[in-house]
Amino acid sequence: MKPQTHKLRKTFIIITGSIVIAIVAVILFISPIAKYVGIKYGEKYTGRQIKTGLVYVNPFTGFVHISNLKVFEPNGDSVFFSAKGVNATFALFKLLSKNIEISEITLDEPMGTIVQNNKDLNFDDLIVRYTPDKSDTTPSAFKFNILNVTIKNGTFYYREKVIPINYFIKEVNIESAGWHWKADTIGANFYILSGTGSGSAKGNITINFNNLDYRVAAVVHKFDLKILGQYLKALTNYGTFSSNLDADIKATGKLNDEENVTAKGLVALNDFHFGRNIHNDYASFDRLVLKIDELSPKKHKYLFDSLFLSHPFFKYELYDSLDNLQRMFGKNGVNISAVYDDHARFNLIIEIAKYLEVLVKNFFYSNYKINKLAIYNGCFIFNDYSISEKFSIEANPIYVVSDSIYKKHKRVDVSFNSGIQPYGNLSVTLSIDPKDTGNFDMKYNLQNLPVSISNPYLIKYTSFPLDRGTLELNGTWKVRNSIINSENHLVVIDPRVTRRIRNKNTSWIPLPLIMSFVRERGNVIDYEIPITGNLKNPKFHFRDVILDMVRNIFVKPPTTPYRMEVKNIENKIEKLLTLKWEIRQSSLMSDQERFLNKMADFLVHNPKDSISVYPIQYAEKEKESILFFEAKKEYFLLANNKKVLFLSKDDSIKVERMSVKESLFVHYLNKHVRGNFLFTIQDKCNNFIGTDIINDKFDQLNKEREKTFMLPFKKKSVENRIKINTAENNIPYNGFSFYKIVYNGELPKALIKAYKQMDELNDEAPRKGYEKEREKIKKEL
Repeated sequence: MKPQTHKLRKTFIIITGSIVIAIVAVILFISPIAKYVGIKYGEKYTGRQIKTGLVYVNPFTGFVHISNLKVFEPNGDSVFFSAKGVNATFALFKLLSKNIEISEITLDEPMGTIVQNNKDLNFDDLIVRYTPDKSDTTPSAFKFNILNVTIKNGTFYYREKVIPINYFIKEVNIESAGWHWKADTIGANFYILSGTGSGSAKGNITINFNNLDYRVAAVVHKFDLKILGQYLKALTNYGTFSSNLDADIKATGKLNDEENVTAKGLVALNDFHFGRNIHNDYASFDRLVLKIDELSPKKHKYLFDSLFLSHPFFKYELYDSLDNLQRMFGKNGVNISAVYDDHARFNLIIEIAKYLEVLVKNFFYSNYKINKLAIYNGCFIFNDYSISEKFSIEANPIYVVSDSIYKKHKRVDVSFNSGIQPYGNLSVTLSIDPKDTGNFDMKYNLQNLPVSISNPYLIKYTSFPLDRGTLELNGTWKVRNSIINSENHLVVIDPRVTRRIRNKNTSWIPLPLIMSFVRERGNVIDYEIPITGNLKNPKFHFRDVILDMVRNIFVKPPTTPYRMEVKNIENKIEKLLTLKWEIRQSSLMSDQERFLNKMADFLVHNPKDSISVYPIQYAEKEKESILFFEAKKEYFLLANNKKVLFLSKDDSIKVERMSVKESLFVHYLNKHVRGNFLFTIQDKCNNFIGTDIINDKFDQLNKEREKTFMLPFKKKSVENRIKINTAENNIPYNGFSFYKIVYNGELPKALIKAYKQMDELNDEAPRKGYEKEREKIKKEL
């Protein structure tokens, strides 16, 4: 028995050893074999070169590990996809039932690149290669499952060659239960970080590949939207964009039906900036928040809890050619139209705009509700450079508030309030029928607007600026079925015409003569201007204006002495309290010189008194005038072949009267300026002359004014009782720089006398007599 037992033991050892050796051999050699086969046939079946590091295959557990996987582009010049490690576990026993199942797969630090050229993508070849032949209707005998998919710390790049776009996301982490051949849905949890800036997004998404239904829940935190700025370059000639996104949204819908979406949650855009460059915004806001209760275009539901816009800013500018928006987007938006109509080009901004258009197209025909709408601390700026002098006005701050905008309500109330910079305010209240925008009631009131703000236009079209006057406009509108019934009241209080400005670019209209017809007693323009008709074709009724002009022909002559006396006394008071400087004026006019001599005499006779002077400088307008003069002077000297340091009086007048819009002068500037974004004559002159020179000239002007002002006091040795305070740069109400004069001690007798005379003229008796005379003339007319 012993020899037989020994023989069996030996046989067992040999068999066991052979199995162990075979297993070890399989483990040792199957990995390099698998690597060899994978690399060799991987390129054959994918059309792409594949390289790997270590490959480990365990045929007994079905575990596969691949390190440093690299899949190249078809031409082999760059990496299409890579991963630091790929781990997968195959269910080996299920192969016996013709079921290929990867029970778990993990991609460690994958990196992929998507490249788009127009509508061609760098993975189109893979789609073509693996798309089944529609003519082959024989179902596969094998079933395929891929379960428990995990992506760890991935980085994915997107590059578009035409625009171009360079964008990526990082720290991409995805977990999914995977896909089973019997299932029609696939779901995943995701977390990503923006690669080009700050921000993150996380959530989950489920897609049904049979009916293309989807469900998504996402939370986005300060996600950088710089990618939109790259797409913006295809739509604009220049410009910058920046913003970030917050969102907490839940939505369901159908991928092949844009309108079929139901969503709720919160969406917010933060730190939005869009403009010429990072220092010059055309539009911006701090935060736009939309809180959605239910958004469902298919069901015609637009139910919002609130819509808030914080600190919106918009700037609109007119140039000699086009405006700031057309300069950016092309004339009449030609750049946008070109991209919009080019179906071969993909642009994310255009696609977003198209999608939003689909979402909101039926808003006013649906059941809509906004519980709270508010715009806080807004600002709108309008600059007009198309005329010789810059015109600028600003609505700031703007507040718009409305509660409960609901289609089922009979009325929706909206209030609008805004300051007008540099002076004035505007308020509007609107009550509108939410079912019909052609039915509304409106009240508006514009107050305390200085008429001097319109001087750039008045100078261009009449040659006469105004240095005093306040405009007020108010009215009520009642509109039913788009038919207007309104009352509009225009009042201009105390408008005063100053001396004519002669320039080749200005028209001449006898504004002082016109004022004599349109002004009523007390130097007031007061008209009712009803507006009727249809909203699309309103009719303005000027009957009251015409009657008042005819009436003034008869009323004013008998009351002229009264009006002239009022005007003279007002001027006297004003001159005793201020000294107005015309633009670039540094010498005194005769009446100003007399006034300063009288002031010096007052100090001589009142040794205990002193005077404080507060210079109010209209720096922007003064510098603009200096800028134009210096630029025109350089051109004038060259055109006339003159080489002098100082102009003669006659030459100065010629330069002064030369238009900055004169074609030869503009052509000269265009030849001598360098740089981009020189759209205005101001920009071109500033580029040509230089900011430092203008600032020096302005400082010199103010020193000369101070020296001129002090001269009468020095002659009478009272200059030490004049204190000139630090200048304040502001936009004066009258549109001119001036010295504000404050008397420390007794007031001059002439000033006291003027105040008393004004009080007497404001007595009720002459007013009543005037009103009787006015009523008599009204009846006669």
